[in-house]
Amino acid sequence: MARSLYEWLWQHEFWLPPGITWEDMQESEDTHYPQPRDLLLSIPFALILVVIRCAFERAIALPLSTKLGVRDKQRPKAQPNPVLETFYSTRCKNPKEGELLSLAKQCDLPVRKVEKWFRRRRNMDRPSLSKKFSEACWRFIFYIISFFTGLAVLYNKPWLWDHRECWTGYPQQPLQPSLFWYYMLELSFYWSLVFTLPFDVKRKDFKEQIVHHAATIFLISFSYCANYIRIGTLVMVIHDASDCFLEPTKIFNYMKWKKTCDSLFVIFSAVFLISRLVIYPYTVLYNTYYYSMEIFQPFFGYYFVNVLLIILQLLHIFWSYLIIHMVYKFILQGTMEKDMRSDTEESDKDEERDKTRDKEKNGIMYFSNVTSNGYIQRNGSEPLDNRAHLANGHAKER
Repeated sequence: MARSLYEWLWQHEFWLPPGITWEDMQESEDTHYPQPRDLLLSIPFALILVVIRCAFERAIALPLSTKLGVRDKQRPKAQPNPVLETFYSTRCKNPKEGELLSLAKQCDLPVRKVEKWFRRRRNMDRPSLSKKFSEACWRFIFYIISFFTGLAVLYNKPWLWDHRECWTGYPQQPLQPSLFWYYMLELSFYWSLVFTLPFDVKRKDFKEQIVHHAATIFLISFSYCANYIRIGTLVMVIHDASDCFLEPTKIFNYMKWKKTCDSLFVIFSAVFLISRLVIYPYTVLYNTYYYSMEIFQPFFGYYFVNVLLIILQLLHIFWSYLIIHMVYKFILQGTMEKDMRSDTEESDKDEERDKTRDKEKNGIMYFSNVTSNGYIQRNGSEPLDNRAHLANGHAKER
């Protein structure tokens, strides 16, 4: 059964253009082609990157955040409550009104206190500012290294300047060591992001991020197995270009350097929109869809790689919409709006509202006590007491 599945999966009709078989892709001493087994190396490399990341965040990023004035917010903790904790862990983190009433009866608490408990409990699960800063620092370091590695690998390659060269001699294009290690670097990084996904900062586009990582891993893996190495390198270097500006924008935002953050945000927006909505469709989509047809007829691999590339483009459009919306707000308000993908804390306004209610309630009680003691009398007449109470708390005889 396994052998039949293996033979079916690796049919040359799926992976290679018409007229080319696996026999034509045999390696020799001087010629090496991509081998699917090479991709297994990305797993241990990804684990190494996870270890390096943990060490970097603890030894460098966290101390750096303290020195740069990044302070974590003091969050009120939710009081231990087994009933509410069980509901929070197994059912829902944001209960509806009916569920709040039911839980309030079970715990013999006011509904407002149950609502406050869930709000504080959700905030306890949200990442701290220093964690966000550390994650942004790690990604910034990687994207800088990856982008300039890509440029160093590709600057003397003919397909960087003439995109038709991506298909010259395809699929019998020998694998160069520099391209192999560039692929391993990128694939290992995205595997490491998958491994750390449960622990990373979760944003509102969490599901889109999962789709993005899965599509990227599949695209890199498939392009390697089918020897789409040349087009794959173009995809990777285009993506890394805008990411080099995204992460420092976040870093300066956490540091509250607003002017620097706003300037980088404008640069990032321009680079992202140009690279993802202009350069990517022409350099990659048009290239794979039309230029490749000059060399070979369509086959399964041709359709499959184009579907993956289009999925990435749809994600580009989704994120471009968010960025354009933020740019629009920036132009109107003169300052950058918070990242629409971020999961912001609920405590600020809600806690202030609760404190205001308590103050108002206490103020009414104080007012009642004062009037009952004769300090204020109706109709503006003299106080019942013959002493005038001054603002500083002292009393003076009339």
